[in-house]
Amino acid sequence: MRNGYPGFGLPQARFNPASSLLAGLSTDQLQAALTNCQMALIGLQSGQSVASVTYAQGDGSKTVTYRQANVADLSAMIRTLQRQLGVPGTRRRALRPVF
Repeated sequence: MRNGYPGFGLPQARFNPASSLLAGLSTDQLQAALTNCQMALIGLQSGQSVASVTYAQGDGSKTVTYRQANVADLSAMIRTLQRQLGVPGTRRRALRPVF
């Protein structure tokens, strides 16, 4: 316990592309899945009620349907794909207390 906050100072989990669930997919497959997910997110946020994403995986193609309530899940998938592809992400500034 540091500074009165439990868990403060714990190491951040590191992303390892070699052990990711997406390991083994080609860059082209990952890029296509990222594009599909981004277009689905744009469709959801622009008012469409349902968006489907299809991508090829080693054992065949997969289709996932997202609804408005799944925007957070879709956003998380986009971030995972970006990390797998090595796209630099944006980090939020550290929160500082204001007195």
